[in-house]
Amino acid sequence: MFTHLQIMLSPRKKATAIKNVQIHAKDTGSPEVQVSLLSKKITELTNHLKVHKKDNHSRRGLIQMVADRRTHLKYLATSNKKRYTAIVTKLGLK
Repeated sequence: MFTHLQIMLSPRKKATAIKNVQIHAKDTGSPEVQVSLLSKKITELTNHLKVHKKDNHSRRGLIQMVADRRTHLKYLATSNKKRYTAIVTKLGLK
């Protein structure tokens, strides 16, 4: 089973995901950072589900993360189109 600790990103991966998209030095909560972290988690969960096809509990978590990322992206698209296009191209989402 895929426990909660395995879903968490390693500190190194988390730091690089934040550093690549942060707006200022202490930025940890902007929508860009949230989208970046969710994208990393989604990638790791997708790889896990390729191996463990019947892990429906993790699949549900994956669907929730995708919905959360979509919500953050929708907020950025309506509030600041420039930042939205920048994060989408940087992460290669569309």
